[in-house]
Amino acid sequence: MSDIQPKAASEDAPFPLTDVDKWVLSLTDEEYHYHDWDDMRKIIGENNLSVLKRKPSDLRRYMKWTAETKAEYGSITNYLIRHRLPKTWGSPPFAPASAIPFDDPSDYKVLINDWPYGLTPNLTHIVVWSRTVIETDPKTGDMTPETRRVVASFIKGFFADKLGSNGDEKVLWFKNWVALQSVRALEHIHVIVRDVEQDVLDEWTRELDCHRLPN
Repeated sequence: MSDIQPKAASEDAPFPLTDVDKWVLSLTDEEYHYHDWDDMRKIIGENNLSVLKRKPSDLRRYMKWTAETKAEYGSITNYLIRHRLPKTWGSPPFAPASAIPFDDPSDYKVLINDWPYGLTPNLTHIVVWSRTVIETDPKTGDMTPETRRVVASFIKGFFADKLGSNGDEKVLWFKNWVALQSVRALEHIHVIVRDVEQDVLDEWTRELDCHRLPN
């Protein structure tokens, strides 16, 4: 049992907590139900992203890390730019090579999520960061139909097609609505893959030459 009380944790949260977050903080890890593949497929298919949740102990550690990182770097964006994103990007506003999201490899970076949702062990949570704007509808905060088509094409070519004939059955993706994003200043999408070997994950997340500064 955590010694962090849900009410106190909510009041001291370094980012806005959803109702689901507040409920998760009232649980122990033993009481938590992990998202499995069928659950994720249903949530993403219904675009019901607000119900996505982290394991209670992970959420508490994520809150603690966020508070400490903001205190040290000023923002999560500053931390990511310094330690996780390609040095060639510099600082916002970025100057992408292409105005089309995920069109040019120099404009995106694939990383395993440092703070994944609470998934079953056979699922891996990936984040693809983009220095190209991923257009959203200002009224809904969700992607436009054209943007959704562009991103879906990238997901198929970069991830699913490399997983064999049934690759489409091993990849899910979504972009959090603006209201649900914990890192709003940097464009990114989430990818969930099922039963993917470590060597494939390593290939997807390797550093590209186009992401390195010249010596």
